[in-house]
Amino acid sequence: MPTTLSSREFNHDTSRAKKAALTGPVFITDRGKPAHVLLCIEEYQRLTGSQPSIIDILAMPGGEDVEFEAPRATIKTKPVDFS
Repeated sequence: MPTTLSSREFNHDTSRAKKAALTGPVFITDRGKPAHVLLCIEEYQRLTGSQPSIIDILAMPGGEDVEFEAPRATIKTKPVDFS
């Protein structure tokens, strides 16, 4: 169920908005009109059909704690034809 907060409410209680975004979109209003929508990252990714790249994940705060082992690169050579 969507939650609606004024900009002032959002600024004073951001943690409430973040908790509400876990269950649905949070509409943030400016002068009574919807101006922004806060979504949890999973919902945003579902809507956009995008997944973050490993570069994005590692650049995030706490990214240094992400376990990642890159697959070993295989380079195949081809014979050169000088004719």
